Amino acid sequence: MAQNRIILYYQFAPITDPVAVMLWQRALCEKLGLRGRILISKHGINGTLGGEISAVKAYTKETRQYPGFKNMEFKWSEGGAEDFPRLSVKARDEIVAFGAPDELTVDENGVVGGGVHLKPEEVNKLVEERGDEVVFFDGRNAFEAKIGKFKNAVVPDVRTTHDFIREIESGKYDDLKDKPVVTYCTGGIRCEILSALMKNRGFKEIYQIDGGIVRYGEKYGDKSLWEGSLYVFDKRMHMEFTPDTVTIGQCERCSAPSNKFENCSNESCRELVLLCPECATDDAKRRCVPECAVDRQSAHAGIS
Repeated sequence: MAQNRIILYYQFAPITDPVAVMLWQRALCEKLGLRGRILISKHGINGTLGGEISAVKAYTKETRQYPGFKNMEFKWSEGGAEDFPRLSVKARDEIVAFGAPDELTVDENGVVGGGVHLKPEEVNKLVEERGDEVVFFDGRNAFEAKIGKFKNAVVPDVRTTHDFIREIESGKYDDLKDKPVVTYCTGGIRCEILSALMKNRGFKEIYQIDGGIVRYGEKYGDKSLWEGSLYVFDKRMHMEFTPDTVTIGQCERCSAPSNKFENCSNESCRELVLLCPECATDDAKRRCVPECAVDRQSAHAGIS
């Protein structure tokens, strides 16, 4: 029986013809039988794919032949093509939709003017040296932090990445502008952009975790500064770094421990609701809000 894997990856690199790269990537994935989602822009590539391990290895080898992608890292996890509904490969203005394509500058070394990259052990060292002065700043959609986050992290009130600029310009976090701020997200890509946006708005000492939560969890599991499960954008919806992961999420109806999001029972709505198994069987409790309207459309799309 063939083994399957999922890969998560990104690379910031100047791309002069995103459409040509899109067509090449789509043909490559179709040839190898991979499914998932890839976004390509003038700034680089952002993807998550699943399939047979031999096909995934062939994909990584061929993709690294493109000059700008030769040093791209791939984060591997359990799963396969069945965890994705289809293959989607698109060219867009941004590979993460912050709504600031013209503010981001990328060269052959990646994002220009972003935060200082810290490896997992360097994150711990920073906390050991500077203690409570260090602030962890969640670079994900707020709902993701319901099931897992860094201890005592600041979780901005955002539903999509489009909300971040408004949020950091709101004045809520001005007291952090002179503090060491460690931004974090799933695989690191959102923080590549967020850290640059924050520096442009007066945050002086900005860091980001190299490889994101995934790399930190691979190194330390649940034994250090991370707690709970990691939300992922495929059918699994969450993953744990160890069998001993503590469930920090709470059912939004009865407060029982839960790390499982359910789709709103209104099929026209794309909101997610954190529910325990018992409450998930009740259509009324699966409504994101009791009055959920047919035209309510959330933008939870995204990968990173």
